[in-house]
Amino acid sequence: MSLHRVVALLNPPQSPFELGCAAEVFGTVLSDAPARYSFRICAERPGPLRTTIGYPMLVDAGLEALKEADTVVVPGWQPPSAPVPPTVVAALRAAHRRGARIVAICTGAFVLARAGLLDGRRAATHWRHAERLAAAFPQVEVDPDVLYVDHGDVATSAGTGAGIDLSLHLVRSDHGAAYAAQIARNMVLPPHREGSQLQYAAQAAPARTADESLAPLLEWATSHLDSPLPLHRLAERAGVSTRTLARRFAEQLGVSPGQWLLRQRLDAARVLLEQTDLPVEAIATRVGLTSAVNLRRRFRTHLGTTPGAYRRTFSRTRAAA
Repeated sequence: MSLHRVVALLNPPQSPFELGCAAEVFGTVLSDAPARYSFRICAERPGPLRTTIGYPMLVDAGLEALKEADTVVVPGWQPPSAPVPPTVVAALRAAHRRGARIVAICTGAFVLARAGLLDGRRAATHWRHAERLAAAFPQVEVDPDVLYVDHGDVATSAGTGAGIDLSLHLVRSDHGAAYAAQIARNMVLPPHREGSQLQYAAQAAPARTADESLAPLLEWATSHLDSPLPLHRLAERAGVSTRTLARRFAEQLGVSPGQWLLRQRLDAARVLLEQTDLPVEAIATRVGLTSAVNLRRRFRTHLGTTPGAYRRTFSRTRAAA
């Protein structure tokens, strides 16, 4: 399998963390899985490049690297209002025209907007900068709530850590849920983070006690997906009322218990489709979606495909062949 070439376009002063989000997901070679990506960096001017924390990093490639990229990542842009050189705009537009996927992390969305790649589209950026992006580019529909927006050819994320969410989402799209989960486990992160960035934009809430944390309930529910898990059963397990449980899900995850549970069941189904030859009916039963008809309906609604088509695309047996 040929490697998917990911190139990060840097600009001084570069945030090492936002670059690291992409590098860790696309540039780390796992010991228990074949490499699927190659990763390199470039800048308008190769050589020492200043970072936001003082030290320089050495960039050995110029904009010509974008001509061979399958995915271009812009890992932030400081300050967001800084001008974008015409050569950078032209290189991004050329990469997009020839079919490269263009991805922005955090304030990188300002660069994509200046290149016209977000015109008439939804986009995400850090909640602190959402109003500024919307005011500067009224033709862009800025969504201040979501962690990321993916249009297939162009994708944007909210601030800093949401770059990891977007990068893992792109890996899931490219190579399936199981491979993305391997990368997430290597990073000691959940493969999919629930909720929106508004929960982080709000003022900090008082610290929760251990009894208020949903973690034990989520772990238990994930291991019992094959059982009926109505709200009242989850509430009984947590030792609270259904109203209290719904409130805790909204506060801690930004979704309802039903939405969270459906996401877990679909993710479990995706892994089984990728890694086993179980019939769709058996998978539906194992993940608690009761029937193949229901699984197919949920797949179509939430993933835009069918279980059979998903298996043909991401089956581990097919990939090995």
